[in-house]
Amino acid sequence: MPTDPTAPATPAPTAHPHAARLGLGTAAVGRPGYINLGRDTDLPAERTVEALRRRTHTLLDAAYAAGVRYLDTARSYGRAEEFLGQWLTAHPEAAAQVTVGSKWGYTYTADWHTSAAGAHEVKEHSTAVYDRQIRETRTHLGDHLDVYLIHSVTPDSPALTDPALHERLAALAAEGVRIGLSTSGPAQADTIRRAFAVTAAGRPLFTAVQSTWNLLETSAAPALAEARTAGWLVVVKEAMANGRLAGRNATGPDTAALRTLAARAGTTPDALALAAAAAQPWADVVLSGAATLGQLASNLTAAGLRPAPEDLAALDALAEPAEAYWATRAGLPWS
Repeated sequence: MPTDPTAPATPAPTAHPHAARLGLGTAAVGRPGYINLGRDTDLPAERTVEALRRRTHTLLDAAYAAGVRYLDTARSYGRAEEFLGQWLTAHPEAAAQVTVGSKWGYTYTADWHTSAAGAHEVKEHSTAVYDRQIRETRTHLGDHLDVYLIHSVTPDSPALTDPALHERLAALAAEGVRIGLSTSGPAQADTIRRAFAVTAAGRPLFTAVQSTWNLLETSAAPALAEARTAGWLVVVKEAMANGRLAGRNATGPDTAALRTLAARAGTTPDALALAAAAAQPWADVVLSGAATLGQLASNLTAAGLRPAPEDLAALDALAEPAEAYWATRAGLPWS
């Protein structure tokens, strides 16, 4: 594995036979600014393009060696598609075995700044943005595109009602790319159910969804179960609640049950939180958003955990009202 001089000296994760249930997301390392708690200490002080390229490649090396086979990126994750594409080119054997998912619909606008004057990314689900971003994605990923998602769809998104866009997406599906959507906000379940009705050429258009589900935000679960029953690929994002469920941040009374059960099981809060997500019968892949080798190693121990039904029931008490959860998330600082 290439040495990353900006990464802490931490042993890489070990291989696990069930690690394929876990994926690696690149949102936290493809751009200098993001909203994960504690990120200011996770990355090098000088977040140059080259420093984050090395960090991304180091994490990809370690995740693949440990058995991870789903890799997630997006047009709005700074240069994450570029970093991933370079890694795939350098590792042709790995490229033939992994599933690569990317997302379009947000344009990265922070210009490699940690704190942007305006928005770090701008959402637009138009045919013009799709046409531009699929070209950009193909430039960076080439043929290594297995899943292409509309980024952060909400019930009012024009992506659910635009027949011209649906025609374009259906054409991409005909090339063998699985078409889907990612969801955000308190109405995730409504969004998913509306997407069931979207068709192109008389056939369902969407066959994949990436949604936020974690011990604090469980509202999408029934709709995700329906998606899985319909044959969709179901990917869980933000299973760590943007760091709120990491051991260093899970310190308040609202996460006491998580800490208690993790200690009893001899594991860490992050691993138990990810294992709880992977234990959902509708979940195909649960993403790790690790920014360091230490975080990745800890996250991937979730592959060996099988929480008992009574432990999962105890963790149900952590769930917040969806509106409250998303209001808190909206207030997290970019760092």
